[in-house]
Amino acid sequence: MRLHQLKLEFNAEQDRLILHVLTDDGAEILLWLTRRCVKLLWTALVKMLQASPIVQLQGATPEARNALMGMQHEKALQVADFSKPYLEGRERPLGVDPILIGKIQTGRDANGNNVVTLLPMKGQGVNIALDETLLHSFCKLLQNVVTRAEWDIKLELPQSPLLPMPVEGARTLN
Repeated sequence: MRLHQLKLEFNAEQDRLILHVLTDDGAEILLWLTRRCVKLLWTALVKMLQASPIVQLQGATPEARNALMGMQHEKALQVADFSKPYLEGRERPLGVDPILIGKIQTGRDANGNNVVTLLPMKGQGVNIALDETLLHSFCKLLQNVVTRAEWDIKLELPQSPLLPMPVEGARTLN
């Protein structure tokens, strides 16, 4: 099974995010992501972005790596397609109820893609392989839904200070 689509929504009644994972063969897996889980997931996703071979090879300094990561993020989002409606799965092999995620593992598959493994405290979870574009797109989806959830969490990518920050109280005269 290969990933076909992801959908991420906030469920106000549960005060959780629900991640819909649709595979290319029509299977759908539903996962609950708590606030704590989202914080852990975001840290893992940012580390994956920072570990990108292009960022590591071309970024001589942390500032250069952050700037390059930001450029890659913008480039990936330009080619991502967020317009397609989510297709509901035909079957749910792990059950009709969402699985509450308690553990997150990361790694790379044989093709060099990032893999996020989302697991309950007990039982079966799911491995999600993300190429660079999907990784950046998933980060954007997560940022958007957390903003809508109003959890007072800021999911931001590390920034590179390309220009000096204005000094508090300083004024610019023309």
